[in-house]
Amino acid sequence: MLFEKLAAGVVQVQTPIGPRYLMPSFVQRVYLLWMFRNFPILPHAVLSRRQQRMIDRMCSEQSFASMAYTDHMVEAPVMGTIEQRPPVAPDRLPPRRPVIGEAAPLAAEVRQRS
Repeated sequence: MLFEKLAAGVVQVQTPIGPRYLMPSFVQRVYLLWMFRNFPILPHAVLSRRQQRMIDRMCSEQSFASMAYTDHMVEAPVMGTIEQRPPVAPDRLPPRRPVIGEAAPLAAEVRQRS
C-alpha cells in the first residue's frame, strides 16, 4: 500500500462543495507521506506555514478532480485528507456583545479634559 501511494497517490481536500482530489508530483508525494505519517486527516490550521503554502500552491496550480482517479481510470489511493476551511468574511461574524461596566476613557478624552 505504501508503494501504491508513493507511485500514484492523491490528496483529498475537503471543500464547501465536497471533496476534491489533487495529484501531487513524486517529490510532493514523498513529503505528503511523511506529513500524513501519524494522522490520515489534518486540519489546514495545524499545518506548518511551509505545508500550508505547499497545499495552497497545489490547489491554485491544479484544477481539482472530483473523483480519485488517475489517467487509466483506476481508483488512486488517498494519501491523506486536508480539512480546508473557507475564510470567514467579516460580515458573517456574529455580532459583538457590549462590554458590561464602565469603559476606561480614551487617551484623547483625557487630554481634552485637562
